[in-house]
Amino acid sequence: MSVLSGKKVLIGITAGIAAYKTASLVRLFIKKGAEVQVIMTPASKDFITPLTLSTLSKNPVHSTFFNKEDENELWNNHVDLGLWADLMLIAPATANTLSKMVQGTSDNLLLATYLSAKCPVYFAPAMDLDMYQHPSTKNSLASLKAYGNKLIPATSGELASGLVGEGRMAEPEDIVNFIEKDVLSKLPLRGKKVLLTAGPTYEAIDPVRFIGNHSSGKMGFELAKAFANLGAEIFLVAGPSNEQVSNSFIHRIDVTTAEEMYTACHEYFKKVDIAILAAAVADYRPKQVANQKIKKKESVLQIELEPTRDILASLGKIKEQQFLVGFALETNDEIANAIGKLQRKNLDLIVLNSLQDKGAGFAGATNKITLIDKNLNKIPFQLKSKADVAIDIINEILNQLNA
Repeated sequence: MSVLSGKKVLIGITAGIAAYKTASLVRLFIKKGAEVQVIMTPASKDFITPLTLSTLSKNPVHSTFFNKEDENELWNNHVDLGLWADLMLIAPATANTLSKMVQGTSDNLLLATYLSAKCPVYFAPAMDLDMYQHPSTKNSLASLKAYGNKLIPATSGELASGLVGEGRMAEPEDIVNFIEKDVLSKLPLRGKKVLLTAGPTYEAIDPVRFIGNHSSGKMGFELAKAFANLGAEIFLVAGPSNEQVSNSFIHRIDVTTAEEMYTACHEYFKKVDIAILAAAVADYRPKQVANQKIKKKESVLQIELEPTRDILASLGKIKEQQFLVGFALETNDEIANAIGKLQRKNLDLIVLNSLQDKGAGFAGATNKITLIDKNLNKIPFQLKSKADVAIDIINEILNQLNA
């Protein structure tokens, strides 16, 4: 999955012949998993129709502040559009629009939105050779870069005038690749590797029955998604779970038993910078597994259990530079038990959940945590979605690593 997946992309189209390429541009962003909205200058409609772009983006195309032919038409709020976007791209960016962007001239919806945008702004110039080489255009390009905007340079080729030279808008594929690489280069965990465990383990009693727990794996999967969004490469060791994830940065390793999870964690642990064991691993397993289904009888069924190998403690014993994080789900003496686990297992951070807290624990969409570090600093958080909890955990890990 692309780093652009889930991003909100606002494409601004101005009145250049290269506007015809924006249909392909919109399609490419959609294929990358982005959500796209389009703003057109009124004159750009002479080069490509709003109907084409709205069909491809699956969103209405914006062009004017309001429809003068409909007195009940709502005002298109340029501030809302600017705040909606994770990134803005102006392509093609004509010499006229570049000059207005520099001067802050706000005479159409596109320019008003540009001036309101809080997100990174990319622009892809397109014009004839002499226009592109003109000192005023060079000044516009330099000024916009100085403002913090990202220039996607024009290329050389045959131009609409029939001349051959610099000024041709970069091809849609190259524009998307440029933005992907730029976004990726800014991710704070680019190049970092993370081991994550998620979900329950199932310990077989016979071919059809097992010992398990109510863990859905959602917390671990949300951590994987959040780490991937920051550029990290994830090794996600997942027990049986209905949770799904699709991201090229996430390598999913499916396991069933505690022993399989133990083996997988030890295979990847030496490769990673951070390890977070969020799985609810069975503490015990049947000592003997029946080969055939155990038939129901009137007498009491007794199953002898033996302890599983402690994955977290075993990693704590061999850790070198890794930042190791564990989870503690407690029902009583929560802080004391969490600190005991933190110290016994040589952890850098522990995430405490209490089943006494409504909305925390297994199977739900929310969680309420307290983070405790190896210096016994305690950081409590309010009840939040598990996606937001994942971000809180990662932020604290980054704080600790950068301290």
